Amino acid sequence: MTSATDISNRIIEAVMAQKLAPGSRLGEQQLAMLFDCSRTIVREALTRLSTRGIVTVSARRGWYVIEPSEDEAREAFEARRVIELGLLHQLKSVDKAAVRQLKNHLQREKAALAGTDVGARSFLLGDFHVCLAECLGNSLLADTLRDFTARTTLIAMLYQSSHDAAQSCADHVRIVEALEAGDIARAEALMSEHIGTVQDALRLQAAHDPLAELRDALAPVRKSAAAPDAPAKARAARGKAAAKKPVSTPPDDTSPYLGALL
Repeated sequence: MTSATDISNRIIEAVMAQKLAPGSRLGEQQLAMLFDCSRTIVREALTRLSTRGIVTVSARRGWYVIEPSEDEAREAFEARRVIELGLLHQLKSVDKAAVRQLKNHLQREKAALAGTDVGARSFLLGDFHVCLAECLGNSLLADTLRDFTARTTLIAMLYQSSHDAAQSCADHVRIVEALEAGDIARAEALMSEHIGTVQDALRLQAAHDPLAELRDALAPVRKSAAAPDAPAKARAARGKAAAKKPVSTPPDDTSPYLGALL
């Protein structure tokens, strides 16, 4: 029978392959039918993913894939930077078996880039970071990075990342080359640059203004600007003439009256 671990792993893989978008609904009954198991097992899997920050639950709406805020996006990248740079910083050397495993992963990345399976490409590019932690002998950090990589994949989808997949693969190649050459400091610098480049490709605002769109929409419409050297008397005369007109709003009145918009 399918276990809760199997289900949670499949959902993580689907997120990393960009097959589950931010905000996707995860119905307990549908998942139970799909995996041929009880809703209890499905609920256990979703609860685990909730504690790992991948899904969220609403009493009325059910389970959904998270939609990270801009602040959460920045925090996720900062967490990855701390973990991955720290992992490389404490290295003394990398054995040949680890380098071979990383090179094999890079070959799969390149093959995915040359193919048409976007999901496989997305998964492999994100999984490189998990593979790196595993090759360096830290399975605990590998599990942590898997969750953070899934979160940053959702962030890239939500905030329309313009980052080029080929550039990511090229960055990974340079990192592995530095590790193979024993230049740990360069590998660390390259990883920092890589994470920064991916983050910079997101469409994040420096400071989010929740009223920005509404403020722009309700701003007074400036149909024409008065000449800066127009005589004050002429402007006053126009004002008096407008006052004598019926109650209807003058055509050039730019007063931001909300009632007129509704």
